[in-house]
Amino acid sequence: MKRILLRSGKSPYDVVPVEEALHRDVIATNSGNLIFSDAAHKILETPGTEVVSNGMKAEAAAAGRINEEYDAFVVPLANAFRPSFESGLRRLTRLIGKLKIPVVVLGVGAQAGVDYDPARLKSMEPAVRDFCAAVLDRSASIGVRGEFTEKYLKDMGFRDVEVIGCPSLFMYGKELAVQKRVPALTADSPIAINGSHSAVKSQGLGRIITRTHARYPHLHFIGQNTSDARQLHWRDLSHPNGRLTAVPTHPDHPMYREDKVRVYVDPVTWIDDLRAFDFSFGSRIHGNIAALLAGTPATVLCADSRTLELCRYFGIPHRLLGELPEDVDPARLYEEADFGELTGGHQERFERFIGFLDRNGLENTFTHGDGGAAFEARLRSLDFPAGVRPWNDADIASLSARFGWLQHHMTELATDNAQLKRDLARAKAAAKPAATSAVRVPSVYRRARRAVGGPLRRALQSGRQ
Repeated sequence: MKRILLRSGKSPYDVVPVEEALHRDVIATNSGNLIFSDAAHKILETPGTEVVSNGMKAEAAAAGRINEEYDAFVVPLANAFRPSFESGLRRLTRLIGKLKIPVVVLGVGAQAGVDYDPARLKSMEPAVRDFCAAVLDRSASIGVRGEFTEKYLKDMGFRDVEVIGCPSLFMYGKELAVQKRVPALTADSPIAINGSHSAVKSQGLGRIITRTHARYPHLHFIGQNTSDARQLHWRDLSHPNGRLTAVPTHPDHPMYREDKVRVYVDPVTWIDDLRAFDFSFGSRIHGNIAALLAGTPATVLCADSRTLELCRYFGIPHRLLGELPEDVDPARLYEEADFGELTGGHQERFERFIGFLDRNGLENTFTHGDGGAAFEARLRSLDFPAGVRPWNDADIASLSARFGWLQHHMTELATDNAQLKRDLARAKAAAKPAATSAVRVPSVYRRARRAVGGPLRRALQSGRQ
């Protein structure tokens, strides 16, 4: 049995209660990550291959164990070439540099503006070079999202670069059925809108949400950030995003009060719920890909290169957010959306993706397995939590679930803290016989304090959050 270690927040089969999912941040700050990691898991799982999630851990110290236990390390990525992820990229490079097994990158992207100007990435170019060199030492090629990232890497001198898009749209293999279910949108149409905080704050999406909500009473906002989910579930406004009242995840927003906001911690429930909508639009690429996987028409409002190059590669209907009027009507976007290129070219893009996997020594369920039937059957046998929704009610069931988790978590913390205090007391007692040594006693004590005090402080801090 071949074993693949997959970079992902959690296994698709892990059923995690909402409170625990938010505490552990299994979506790694953005639930869109789970769309493409779940797709990668399904694609790579065959009768002869076991896929294991790494929980997003990238510790170089674990390289020896990984080399012993796994046959390959597969790394699905999104916009990893961006300044805010440079430290994470370097951490990943350090791990890869110590691996002796194949390392395959699926769909990495560089993030710039819609003008494709890479100037903002110049400062992190050494980190990108080191990462790509480490990967290409362990694979036949590196898979990128689209045309901009391909040119960006080739301009650096890398030649083994293949445009493969994102594994998310290959979740169902060569099948992708998206069609308009109604001739036109009306005021009664169920519509989903999505968007990042930056798009809401500085690119006019907040005003588009407000105007659309006034026209379409069945509009729902689908958030993706961990901070969005915490605002809904705990009314936690401590994150800087919590100050953005224009985002519907804020308790003062009318859509929050009307229970028209969701955040999902599992792609299966996200995709299932989007089947009930007539249309989806917004600046979130994976929010709209989730709709397309559900067969629901979608239009992406592109605000940067990471969304634009993916839309161009897959033929996803899109518009530049900065060029849209504030009174844009989703009915017009729906009318103008053409899905011919998306669905008509899907099989060719799928074959290209499978060819990339073949060249990198990876089997796939559509060629070497059951097409994902066992994967889907197992998912359907599990009871995943529903989408996170606004905490507007005070019913006993809702309160019991939240406070039951809090009580359990605080009990665990109290037990751990008591054990840490006992360990610290033993460390102090062990240091006393050496008290006559003015040099050794303080160092022993300091080491014990560092060993015990750090976890204690982190546990206490976790309890306060």
